[in-house]
Amino acid sequence: MGASSHNQRHEIGVTPVGASLYFLPVRTRVPLKFGPETLTSVTCARVSMTVRTEDGRRAVGWGETPLSVQWAWPSSASYDDRHEAMKAFCATLTEAWAGFGRSGHPIELGHAFIESLLPTLHRQMNERRRGAEPMPWLAALICCSAFDIALHDAYGAALGIPTYEAYGPQFMSRDLSHYLTPADGSGVSFVGMYPATYLAFPRRNRLPAWHLVGGRDPVDEGELTGDEPDDGYPVLLRDWIHRDGLKCLKVKLRGNDAEWDYARLVKVGRMALAEGVEHLSADFNCTVTDPSYVNDVLDRLQADEPTIHQMILYVEQPFPYDLEANRIDVHTVSARKPLFMDESAHDWRLIRLGRALGWSGVALKTCKTQTGALLSLCWAKAHGMALMVQDLTNPMLAQIPHCLLAAHADTIMGVETNAMQFYPAASAAEAAVHPGLYTRKQGCVDLGTVSGPGFGYRLAEIRRHLPPPAAEAG
Repeated sequence: MGASSHNQRHEIGVTPVGASLYFLPVRTRVPLKFGPETLTSVTCARVSMTVRTEDGRRAVGWGETPLSVQWAWPSSASYDDRHEAMKAFCATLTEAWAGFGRSGHPIELGHAFIESLLPTLHRQMNERRRGAEPMPWLAALICCSAFDIALHDAYGAALGIPTYEAYGPQFMSRDLSHYLTPADGSGVSFVGMYPATYLAFPRRNRLPAWHLVGGRDPVDEGELTGDEPDDGYPVLLRDWIHRDGLKCLKVKLRGNDAEWDYARLVKVGRMALAEGVEHLSADFNCTVTDPSYVNDVLDRLQADEPTIHQMILYVEQPFPYDLEANRIDVHTVSARKPLFMDESAHDWRLIRLGRALGWSGVALKTCKTQTGALLSLCWAKAHGMALMVQDLTNPMLAQIPHCLLAAHADTIMGVETNAMQFYPAASAAEAAVHPGLYTRKQGCVDLGTVSGPGFGYRLAEIRRHLPPPAAEAG
């Protein structure tokens, strides 16, 4: 259960009155494969948002997300075109948020923006891109997430409390029934329920950390190409396991080459067994269209490698992003292993559809907005679905709300976190203040240093020089 609902009601609303957008470029130390594409650099959008309280006080909040083009917008179209389109949309959102003009709790404001204004801005952008490939809704959500996260942070700053303490009835004028509709016949009611109802308090400060075994990551010496960096960080999987005390490995698969996928799971699984790793997950990369593909791999593992099969805690998003266009019945897969929606779980409505199709769990991401992640969490948990919090390879500030969500979500097992694999140096300024969040020790990340109002960034202590704003409004 959440924080006490018997405190004095404070239903304090804030109004966004200004926003600034910064672009922070980051290069990977090793390539990160997403389906048919490979990521070697990413732009992080960092946002500051100024809000005004009803009594005229001002507060500033911060949010950040990587604009992970290959993940948000898989395509054979030019990377530069997609990248520039997402950056341009962030600039559009700077104006839109600063001029939104509504007052309320951040969930109320975030929900109103995502439901009413964001679809209009998304449609207008794609109309301007006539002749070019339309930007997907997932990409629009990612751009919006940095602003929404900043709004939630600003609210906590305005009240002088950690943001997660503001998700109960004493701060919210509307319960969850205003935002969510239960599944037919479920017996669930959101009347009188608030996000705090479904959040874990006090939060857990030590979380098991999932390490990503990418499709191009060398598991052993035989997979080395000679192009690996010599920068003091591990390259081989065994060295990562030893250095960080890893207990959880997420294995990226192809989803269109069953022999390769099976062999990869066996190879990683045998190393995991030898090195004391306890849990595996299988990520089939959204490329599978027939449940029998996943079932055959799992059944073969169960027959030939039963211990490795037993280590698989869940299977992640084997099927295409667009759930509405690809209504695949997946009950046969979820009968074998917990099956988690990720890319297709844009909001609670799609989670409701996924549950009807047989999905049994949801992988939440702050990069789909803090508001959306919280509402999805509440819907899923109320309907008995298991939860994970998955990474968008979050460096710098983006790591903090990401891990806070996992700490309050009561996930199936910790949190996925892999920025320290792909661009560890990018977070040096933040790691000086929050060392436990940017290095995994004994297989865990540690949020113990995160404290104070908002998301507890302790920004005044972080020595990061920001570039000039790419956009400002308000």
